[in-house]
Amino acid sequence: MAELRLDALQHPLLGVITLSIAPGERVFLSGPSGAGKSLLLRAIADLDPHRGEVWLGDEARSRMSAHRWRRRLGLLPAEPAWWADRVGEHLPPASEAAPLGLENMLARLGFEPEALDWTVARLSTGERQRLALVRLLAQAPEALLLDEPTANLDPRNRAQVEALIEDYRAARHCPLLWVSHDAEQRARLGGRRFVINAERLEPEEP
Repeated sequence: MAELRLDALQHPLLGVITLSIAPGERVFLSGPSGAGKSLLLRAIADLDPHRGEVWLGDEARSRMSAHRWRRRLGLLPAEPAWWADRVGEHLPPASEAAPLGLENMLARLGFEPEALDWTVARLSTGERQRLALVRLLAQAPEALLLDEPTANLDPRNRAQVEALIEDYRAARHCPLLWVSHDAEQRARLGGRRFVINAERLEPEEP
């Protein structure tokens, strides 16, 4: 239950950004394509060069190893990478101890346990997207950075993904920064909303 805080964070292609997200709070981020939404998430996750500091509770990113930081701060890219042949090879050894349970998460997104034996090559785009979310949550991150996790999903699958994310947020009481181009989704789920405009973070107009 830790606050996520950006303290004068600056990516080379973005201006200075300061933002605090309380434990359990949901914050949406939007903006035109190319505005820098994904770049901001990558800077927070320490995947791109940046200035400034990011804090999770009272621990600064600069004071811990990159590996430990990325385990605590879960980033779901818009196009998640897959590096092994089968789905189950991407899950951590302790995934059964994930807060919502591995088989439970799979079932809630429409998968049988056998999906872990599937080859990645056979997955559709939507299946890869949903299984990447399971993979992320199975690592039990303390904060979530989600880059369009429901893009290109039909309404049924979108609703299932939204519900799983919300239950994880509530169970872990974790801060959540969610990039979404869907104005209806942002309004429906609620929470603070910001837009990246001219390299700056501004409140979204109602």
